[in-house]
Amino acid sequence: MKNVGETPQEELATGERSTRNRVARSILDHGPSTVADLAGRLGLTQAAVRRHLDALVADDVVQPREQRVYGARTRGRPAKVFALTDCGRDAFDQSYDQLAVDALRWIAEREGGEEAIAAFARARVAAQADAYRAAVEAATPQERIQALAKALSKDGYAATARSAPLPQTGEQLCQHHCPVAHVAEQFPQLCEAETEIFSQLLGTHVQRLATIAHGDGVCTTFIPKISHKTDDNASASTAGRNPA
Repeated sequence: MKNVGETPQEELATGERSTRNRVARSILDHGPSTVADLAGRLGLTQAAVRRHLDALVADDVVQPREQRVYGARTRGRPAKVFALTDCGRDAFDQSYDQLAVDALRWIAEREGGEEAIAAFARARVAAQADAYRAAVEAATPQERIQALAKALSKDGYAATARSAPLPQTGEQLCQHHCPVAHVAEQFPQLCEAETEIFSQLLGTHVQRLATIAHGDGVCTTFIPKISHKTDDNASASTAGRNPA
């Protein structure tokens, strides 16, 4: 019989792995995070979070980076954030990336090049968009971006909506995970088709500011402030293209 407070080594190791996975999962769901962010979300001390992050960095699951600031930079040293590496994302992905890349390359070579890929990307997103459209149309005009974020999260994109750095200008739709990031890295038409469908669903021009496929920690789409007085009559304009 073990004494109170004693933990077998294997139980300790399992508990450590479980907490470490929670740290990585929190970064996946919320995007690049500071030690303080993680400690607050997970109910851990900052010292404990740093210990787990050190192990995750050593395992090439997360990497430290300077926090990206949109808009005017404030005084002081930028906070250090921790983001998932490609290896870290792979641990959560259960996809067949290489198969998808090979299939799209075959389509491009045999069926019409980049235009064929763009047509495929638009058809793929359109098939997903029915659920997104239902969620957006069921929401009030003020809640449509939040409704779209929730619908995207159900498809594994871990999406959130927040005010832009200058709140009076609009909002940002942030996707903290992308199940097809590795494929979209080679075929940006997937990102472009997604941006177009966001524009159509929200009835306004949108601009893609960053994508995981291009090495950013979060896919970020800016949605300008919509005049709700004419919202029902708004028509979608051309979506902003994905940055090269």
